[in-house]
Amino acid sequence: MTKLPNDTHPATEARLIDGFRRMTVAQRLEIVTQLTQAVQELAIADVRRRHPDADEREVALRAASRWLGPELMLRAFGWDVQKMGY
Repeated sequence: MTKLPNDTHPATEARLIDGFRRMTVAQRLEIVTQLTQAVQELAIADVRRRHPDADEREVALRAASRWLGPELMLRAFGWDVQKMGY
């Protein structure tokens, strides 16, 4: 396994890991849920910045196209990523 660069002091990293280990599964799941929501909100903000005239449907489709493959976007929503973009 390749070790990723880490700018966190080893003592701080150990405390973080210890804190995560003390959490319940529900607490860890809540953190993952919050992080996922934050990433989705950032994606929507980026779509709005790149496409300021887009309506809510277009914003949602462009954001969804970042997670769903081009084939699924076309089949499920009629959104051609190759033609319309992300």
